[in-house]
Amino acid sequence: MIGTVLAHIIRFIVLILLQVLVLDHLDVLNGFMVPYLYVLFLLLLPIDLPAWAQLALGAITGLAMDFFTSTPGMHMSACVVMMYARLNVLRLLSPREGYEFGTRPTVLRMGFAWYITYAGFLILLHHVWLFLIELHRFDAFFGTFLRALLSAVFTFGLCLLAQFLTSGKERERR
Repeated sequence: MIGTVLAHIIRFIVLILLQVLVLDHLDVLNGFMVPYLYVLFLLLLPIDLPAWAQLALGAITGLAMDFFTSTPGMHMSACVVMMYARLNVLRLLSPREGYEFGTRPTVLRMGFAWYITYAGFLILLHHVWLFLIELHRFDAFFGTFLRALLSAVFTFGLCLLAQFLTSGKERERR
């Protein structure tokens, strides 16, 4: 139990620092594609985590990003919306026999088709919400949606890469 909590804390710190120190300084297509790899922390939380804890961790994660990027409440709201949607997405994608206790939704454990539906939708929702709040208006909706879509694809690719690079122990157990 302590080891699992410690692993989540380390993952949180590493992803936030990687985001703030490296990814926030990438200039892909003049800032049109912005990767937000820190959402991987939220995507990999155990499925059976209580709803209040998921929402609280979403708020804390977003608050940490808001602190480092001086965006008051933008990341926090996007993360809370993403975590609220996660509760329903997991319910919709639940296998007939239910999820195994303590399961973390990874590509290797859940399969690529399941994961692309789960993570792809949540990442896109996070990005659309974040970019629309950043813009503060809807007159440039299609340009903003395109930016969110391209950024979500970039983020999804980084999430897959990060999982494949760090999943040695999980591959050995299978």
